[in-house]
Amino acid sequence: MKESTKALKKKIKSRLDKERYQHTLGVAYTASCLAMRYGEDMEKAYIAGLLHDCAKCIPNEEKLKLCRKYDIELSETEKAVPSLIHAKLGAYLCGQEYGITDPDIVGAVRTHTTGAPGMSLLQKIIFAADYIEPNRDAAPNLEEVRSLCFSDLDAGVYRILSDTLNYLNGRKDGAVDPATRETHDYYEELLAGRGRDESGAS
Repeated sequence: MKESTKALKKKIKSRLDKERYQHTLGVAYTASCLAMRYGEDMEKAYIAGLLHDCAKCIPNEEKLKLCRKYDIELSETEKAVPSLIHAKLGAYLCGQEYGITDPDIVGAVRTHTTGAPGMSLLQKIIFAADYIEPNRDAAPNLEEVRSLCFSDLDAGVYRILSDTLNYLNGRKDGAVDPATRETHDYYEELLAGRGRDESGAS
């Protein structure tokens, strides 16, 4: 591991609680594995994994203050549920606090909670790694989802989005960011189109 990555890892560790840091290491490891599987830069994936939750442990009121300070636009859902803010704020802090300005890494941090239509390969890798990393154990069908992510990343992303929406819709307080639904619908159509193409080819 390059010295700069070691320094980044040390700095991230100082900003997160123990449980969140273990999750972060799991995401970085899983992201590098997915990167190897799909031909993405493994070090970029590892760094994006390290950074994805860099703003997670900032208190919610402080998150809101920082977003106002840095003119980070928030949706109504994010304002109502400040815990959702950490992705956008973290993307800003990548450059501000950690010196990482690679637009693909920053984009992966920004979209890791809700996803986004037309994500890059690295964005999809971080989105999936956040959900399937080895320390996760609460989500349903995890073994199946993990296997799917390593065999068909688009299908894995869609499955994560579907399971997330099912979970949130089943909770009384389950706020759904419109971006999550928009991303779900995008990948649903993408996979449906792929199925039509395959049917036509046969």
